[in-house]
Amino acid sequence: MKYMLLIYHEEGILDDSQREHCYVESAQLAQELHAKGRYIGANPLHPPSTATSVQVRDGKRLVTDGPFAETREQLGGYFLVEARDLDEAIGIAERIPIARVGTVEIRPVLEVPGLPSSAGGRPA
Repeated sequence: MKYMLLIYHEEGILDDSQREHCYVESAQLAQELHAKGRYIGANPLHPPSTATSVQVRDGKRLVTDGPFAETREQLGGYFLVEARDLDEAIGIAERIPIARVGTVEIRPVLEVPGLPSSAGGRPA
C-alpha cells in the first residue's frame, strides 16, 4: 500500500546548516528506501509564504496568497512510500529527520482507477 508521509514543522525552526544536514539525511533515507523498493518520491517544499490557495465557491474562483491552514506548523515536504502496512509506514516516518522537531502525518493513498501512472512518462 502507498502511504503519503506529510512533513510539518514551524517555519524557520532550522537554520541553514541544520536544513542542509536534514536534506542530506533525508536523501540517505530515500536512497535506502529505494534500494528496498519502498521509495516512490520525496521533496521539500518552498516556504509557506510562496504558497497560493485556490477555492471555487458558487462557480467562482478565489485565489489567495499563502497557505490555507492557519497553524504554527506548516506543510514543509513529503515522502511517498510503498509499505506493507501502517506499522512499516510508522517505522519509515520516525526516521525522517524533521520528526525530531516537527510532525510527520501518515496517510494511506487512495488508488483511483484511470489516473495516469508516473512510471508512464510524460506525453510528447
